[in-house]
Amino acid sequence: MKTRFNITHISLLTFLVFSTLLCVMFFGTKDGQAQDQRINGTNPDTIGRDSAVTYEQLDLFGEVFERARAQYVDDIDDETLIKYALNGMLESLDPHSSFLDADDFKDMRVQTSGEFGGLGIEVTLENGLVKVVSPIDDTPAAKAGVQAGDLITHLDDEPVMGLTLSEAVDQMRGKVGAPITLTIRREGVAEPIETRIVRDIIKIRSVRSRMEGDDIGYIRVTTFSQNTADGVKKALRDLDKEANKEITGYVLDLRNNPGGLLEQAIELSDIFLDKGEIVSTRGRSDEDAKRDNATAGDMTNGKPIVVLINGGSASASEIVAGALQDHRRAIILGTQSFGKGSVQTVMPLPGNNAMRLTTARYYTPSGRSIQASGITPDIEVAPAKIEEIADMNFRESDLRGALKNPNAKKGDAANDNENSASDDAEAEEEPIDYQLSRAVDLLRGLNLFSQDNTPAKTGENVSKETKEQKDDAEKTGTE
Repeated sequence: MKTRFNITHISLLTFLVFSTLLCVMFFGTKDGQAQDQRINGTNPDTIGRDSAVTYEQLDLFGEVFERARAQYVDDIDDETLIKYALNGMLESLDPHSSFLDADDFKDMRVQTSGEFGGLGIEVTLENGLVKVVSPIDDTPAAKAGVQAGDLITHLDDEPVMGLTLSEAVDQMRGKVGAPITLTIRREGVAEPIETRIVRDIIKIRSVRSRMEGDDIGYIRVTTFSQNTADGVKKALRDLDKEANKEITGYVLDLRNNPGGLLEQAIELSDIFLDKGEIVSTRGRSDEDAKRDNATAGDMTNGKPIVVLINGGSASASEIVAGALQDHRRAIILGTQSFGKGSVQTVMPLPGNNAMRLTTARYYTPSGRSIQASGITPDIEVAPAKIEEIADMNFRESDLRGALKNPNAKKGDAANDNENSASDDAEAEEEPIDYQLSRAVDLLRGLNLFSQDNTPAKTGENVSKETKEQKDDAEKTGTE
């Protein structure tokens, strides 16, 4: 029985040429130094290794390519087939490696520059579904209530199962003003959640800052784009000018920060560190190991820092949190971070294409890898909703005929619950960030503890006060 598939001489020639190109791409040349070959993407240690087996696999690839091109139910061009093959090869390695065609490569460069179109979420692929790493502040997704850890199962009622990450991202992007409906599965919620989001231009303001009270500086970093470290430096200068008195500590908020540029994470860590290692990256060979160290100078002059993290803090955020934690430069507060401990290198390719390849793992200064485990906070504080419970108990001042406090100023405590209703109404308008409140309380507590209140002085004040009270009691005939 004759097979329905026949390779023509032209197809065979195409296959041989294609196989030759793949061999060049995979094995490279033997000219030049080994380090140069590594930089160009070729590992000299593997040249010639198992070449017979590799050629057999390339033959198999060529046959699959020819069969798909000739017999697939729909006509498909060679360029698309090769793109799918490259995507499959890279995305099968790990969730973060991928092939970028000219359009994807352009979008990636635009995104790291700080402005792009879409919904405003950082996503990855998990078990065939799109998982939200974190929503970006002040974007359509964040305003719609999308949360870190959400699993997107459908886009406009079409299942995402079977799509590559790039294809799913392409579907979420679109014309500004065009709506899209996401179907979301959320932990702890039994029924799927459908949310309609209108696409918009995503302008990322990676650094925000404000004063918490008159003594704590708050810095929020949403992503690590090109100018993030400079933005934090400017924020520190602005806070110093804004503060009415000396700042006692800082809160660095890295919650729902999906990461970004490695060099920005290193530079930001260096702002708060005076010396020591920030991060080390280690590839598959010893020559690929690299260590980045802090330079002299701490812009905060050693003032206490609390870093906020959660399950949406990933990659570059974890580098910063890990460095400050290992050097005991900051207290890490919040919940376990995402756990992305790998480094991706974007390698330009001919035709304005590129490949994003995982080339190394990174390690914190103490030598620990957080891959798939994350940063464990020093103080674990889960998000919580605070409700004020009305105090129905009577106080001494509520009793009929209660004695007045001779030290009280006129008008004090006359009716200290007079405005409680209006205060409660104002509190309901703006929900309290419980984790941030805990961080601020911690910094203020550290400041109180560090002040010069020695036990001797405190004891002297207590003794003096007790004697004066005793003299007054004797004069009035009371005990």
